[in-house]
Amino acid sequence: MAKRDYYEILGVSREASEADLKKAYRKLALEYHPDRNPDDPAAEEHFKGVSEAYAVLSDAEKRRTYDRFGHQGLGGPGGMSAPDFGDLGGFTDLFNDLFGDVFSGGRTRHRRGTGQRGADLRYNLEIDLADVLEGMEATIRIPKMRVCETCSGSGARPGTGAETCDRCRGTGQVVFQQGFFRVARPCDTCGGVGEVIRDRCRDCRGAGRVEGRQTIQVKVPPGVEDGARLRLSGEGEAGISGGPPGDLYVVISVRLHPLFEREGTDLYCDVPVPFVQAALGAEVDVPTLEGRVSVTIPEGTQPGKVLRLRGKGVPPLRPRTDPAQVARMRGDLYVRVLVEVPSKLNQRQRQLLEEFAADAGTEVSPATKTFLDKLRDFFD
Repeated sequence: MAKRDYYEILGVSREASEADLKKAYRKLALEYHPDRNPDDPAAEEHFKGVSEAYAVLSDAEKRRTYDRFGHQGLGGPGGMSAPDFGDLGGFTDLFNDLFGDVFSGGRTRHRRGTGQRGADLRYNLEIDLADVLEGMEATIRIPKMRVCETCSGSGARPGTGAETCDRCRGTGQVVFQQGFFRVARPCDTCGGVGEVIRDRCRDCRGAGRVEGRQTIQVKVPPGVEDGARLRLSGEGEAGISGGPPGDLYVVISVRLHPLFEREGTDLYCDVPVPFVQAALGAEVDVPTLEGRVSVTIPEGTQPGKVLRLRGKGVPPLRPRTDPAQVARMRGDLYVRVLVEVPSKLNQRQRQLLEEFAADAGTEVSPATKTFLDKLRDFFD
């Protein structure tokens, strides 16, 4: 009986690249693998044919021979010998890549002797802008899987222990022959860990972990920014089968402040000043994160003028720097003056302002005078 063309079996053209061959093989091998078709005897034959075709076409020398002479050029009884899978190099790696998760149920198995690392956890912590000045210590409570205190994480009833699995003899795997392949599967008796617990702990039921809550102290350093992540090593969930614990990541969220806007280490604040004080000059109280301070508003201060208060911002994030040095590295506070014009005037106030306007002209309004001069020059 004539053998089918290898390119036809894989469904690719004779000009197919190595990537095309691998992609076609992946698709067909997964489709026809006997483990996915246990009740279909023809599936194994299809799988063998696909594997045979890929074994030849993925080898550059064998592919050239096949392209020139067909099946006869490969030798062996009837013109074709079974492919030498031992010479395919990456073929075994490809097979493991394809079917590793299929055989293990999509989960990575870990022997009880080595253990599996616990999961990392995340906690969102909200703080105030004032807490950024000197840092703070927060107390948080997190739900997590912790080591069972009754069995100390072994999963076995106190006084007993795990025993070597009889079926896999502690390897965690059973091996069987499948067509051209020697395949290892996780042991279904011990779940791939190599050990079984005959007498389980009644509190954790053999898991070695129980659900619980833990209180943790979190030190927030000065200068921390919104969105920063603090890593607390070993404060995540307990490991499985004696594995190390995961980590806890505390994500900082700085609440919006009603008065201040933050840009790096600098703060910005809008302060309304009555127009009389802006014109005559005055001392006004300005808020800072540490309380009020008195600031001099110069005579003739214009709307939008920015006054700088050195060292009244926030410190940079320098966890390993001396706190006193961090304090000296603080940013500045920028006060934006908002000149406030009265919205309502009584008769006397209106009269005084009209007299002022008639007497002042433009001499006391340099910006207006400059604008009028430019306007006159433009039209002239």
